[in-house]
Amino acid sequence: MVDTVTPQVRSRTMAQIKSKGMKPEMQVRRLLHRLGYRYRLHRKDLPGRPDLVFPARRKVIFVNGCFWHLHSDCPKVRIPATNRQYWLTKLKRNKARDEQNVELLEANGWAVTTVWECQLQDMASTAERLVAFLDS
Repeated sequence: MVDTVTPQVRSRTMAQIKSKGMKPEMQVRRLLHRLGYRYRLHRKDLPGRPDLVFPARRKVIFVNGCFWHLHSDCPKVRIPATNRQYWLTKLKRNKARDEQNVELLEANGWAVTTVWECQLQDMASTAERLVAFLDS
């Protein structure tokens, strides 16, 4: 498969992908706020800058895109055919960094959960899981 856009267009498109305030994160934030939970965002002093931080509960939530964080057995994870080795290296590095951040947080007494983009298809079960996590 050949890339259908110029390198300049591809670069501009990729530069627009941000790490904060994306649709999946906003869905989780709205859900938890509606359920009465209050949180801090992207604390820089914690490993991995968790998306949602609940300091009094010592709990954090990461909201991950399935592609960018290599969600196992997820249909949304499709490695591009062009420059495949670059993408595999990059995405595996993201996954390894995620695992290391979770280990560091847990070693410092934080409970960690991850919400995957594909799980937001069923908001009811996501809400149940998050409430169980936050209230435990």
